Amino acid sequence: MQRISDFVTSLLMRINGVREESGQTLVEYGLIVALLSIAAIAILALVGDSIVAVFTTVEGELSNAATP
Repeated sequence: MQRISDFVTSLLMRINGVREESGQTLVEYGLIVALLSIAAIAILALVGDSIVAVFTTVEGELSNAATP
């Protein structure tokens, strides 16, 4: 029971440590996440048609293989 109590205490201390970060750091993390999201969307927009073509080809091959 003591180990669980120690674990919960440790976890709460870590959570409090995160809350004590400055607002500027949290904003920076938010900007990084936003930029990564924009980059991922841009990459998917560029290669999306190629990915669809690959899956369409695979689907056609599987359909031909399943037909006796």
